[in-house]
Amino acid sequence: MIKKDELPVCNVATTVQLIGNKWKLLIIRNLRMRTWRFNELQKNLEGISQKVLTDNLRQMESDGIIIRTVFPEVPPRVEYSLSELGEHLKPILDAMEKFGSDYKQRHIIK
Repeated sequence: MIKKDELPVCNVATTVQLIGNKWKLLIIRNLRMRTWRFNELQKNLEGISQKVLTDNLRQMESDGIIIRTVFPEVPPRVEYSLSELGEHLKPILDAMEKFGSDYKQRHIIK
C-alpha cells in the first residue's frame, strides 16, 4: 500500500500513478466485466508476459484496486476481481470507452 506522503499532490497524477499504464487499464477493463483467472487474463491480453501480468496484478492488489482469491484446491485456483475501490474506476473506463468510440466514428477516414 502506498503511503500518503508517497503520493503526488495532484489528484490526477495520483490516479495516473495507480492505473496509468497500458496493462493496468486493460486488466481493469477485463475485471469490470467479471472475475478472471490468471491464465484467462494472460490469453486475453495479447502481448503481455507472465512477469508483467504478475507485477501489475501484485501492484494493483497492494494498492487495494483488485482482490486476489486463492481457493484451497489441488491444483490451486486463483481468481482476480475488482475490489470495492476498484469498482469506483468503472466510470473512468466507461468514459474512456465512449471517447474511443466517438473518436473512431469522427476521425477515422473510411
